[in-house]
Amino acid sequence: MKKTFTCLLIFTAFSLFAQKEPSEDKFSVGLSLNHDMFFGFNPMMTFAYDVSEKGALTAYGIQWGAGTGSAWGQWTEFGLGYNFTAGDFDINPQLGFTFGSLLSSGATQEGVIGDGIVPNLTVNYNSEKFEGQLYFGYYASLSDNTSAGQNTTNYIHYWANFGYKATSFFSFGAHLEQLNFTGGSVNGGGDLDSNDVYIGLGPYVQFTKGDAGLRLSFGGNLADEDDGAVADDFYKLSFFVSL
Repeated sequence: MKKTFTCLLIFTAFSLFAQKEPSEDKFSVGLSLNHDMFFGFNPMMTFAYDVSEKGALTAYGIQWGAGTGSAWGQWTEFGLGYNFTAGDFDINPQLGFTFGSLLSSGATQEGVIGDGIVPNLTVNYNSEKFEGQLYFGYYASLSDNTSAGQNTTNYIHYWANFGYKATSFFSFGAHLEQLNFTGGSVNGGGDLDSNDVYIGLGPYVQFTKGDAGLRLSFGGNLADEDDGAVADDFYKLSFFVSL
């Protein structure tokens, strides 16, 4: 039933996009090739269609399965939302869905449609001299595909960064990112405790030319090793371009 509901919701959203043949100059597309010490390679594509001077319908897709997610039923994420501009801010709430096995069975079973649901928010800031981004997403299991003794999983993933544009092509700043396991339900009874997977804190450097650029964020992992943390250090590399 949940799988059917997920598919219907996605098809309904697509029909809203397709109701009218839009002008191509209202479309914008972005591609980001990301790699970090936990998720591995996770390319992301974003899409926006302007519906007003300050508003746009948005869509995104992430191929988590290219990195660590290959062990999570080729974990895949797709979502839709709406972006509105307020001064130097772009505020984009979206609703995503995952396909795979990480949330629905703790990566112990095969991947399923409607593995999880992901309400999320991205806020971008861009002025003449400063830049910043805030992302917050809650990854909640939408399906329970467990056998006896197995469990579902839920996560909070967020980051925040803020930087200074030193020149037209170079900027630098600080980056904070956390992945928190918020628990899950065990098949047979009981719940799992929450713990920090990683808490990355450190600087970032970014180089851009026109619509293309690269960013390196790096630093320490502040999560407690005894609490289940992964990796001693935090590092994340992104190549991005607007198409």
